[in-house]
Amino acid sequence: MARVKGGNVSKNRRRKVLKQAKGYFGSKHRLYKTAQEQLFHSGAYAFRDRRQNKRNFRKLWITRINAACRMNDISYSKFIAGLNKAGITINRKMLSEIAINDPKSFTELVKVANDALNGKVSAPKTVKEEVKETKKTTKKEDLSTKTLTELKAMAKEAGIKGYSTMKKEELLENLR
Repeated sequence: MARVKGGNVSKNRRRKVLKQAKGYFGSKHRLYKTAQEQLFHSGAYAFRDRRQNKRNFRKLWITRINAACRMNDISYSKFIAGLNKAGITINRKMLSEIAINDPKSFTELVKVANDALNGKVSAPKTVKEEVKETKKTTKKEDLSTKTLTELKAMAKEAGIKGYSTMKKEELLENLR
């Protein structure tokens, strides 16, 4: 039977494994067999820890929210229950960012949650209603920054007659 060396393929495979094992301690970065074994374990650890990372971050966010809640004389669980009753859906990551960077608005959220727990909350707005309100407020503010062509397009959508011959000031008055 003829001798099979398999030189390039085997060498490249081993070189790839050793390259991935760079930085490992002792023989784990020098010897192919131990390096390959360590890579298998490293892959398993990485897979496991990618999932654990999500848990750890959620724990951190909840701890931060709880600390901010305690500063506002409410417990974390009551705060979250109050937000749910008020119909406010903010994820914990954003709540923790608000708690850290903007304590005043977090205090307002605590007040809303307390009101909801005490039964003083009006019916929660739907997303569509909130979007309409924000569009109305931004329209008034942003109209002056729009170009003439943009204003004409808005007037066309609004059904304003004679918009094509109007000047910018007239368009602004009619759109408001």
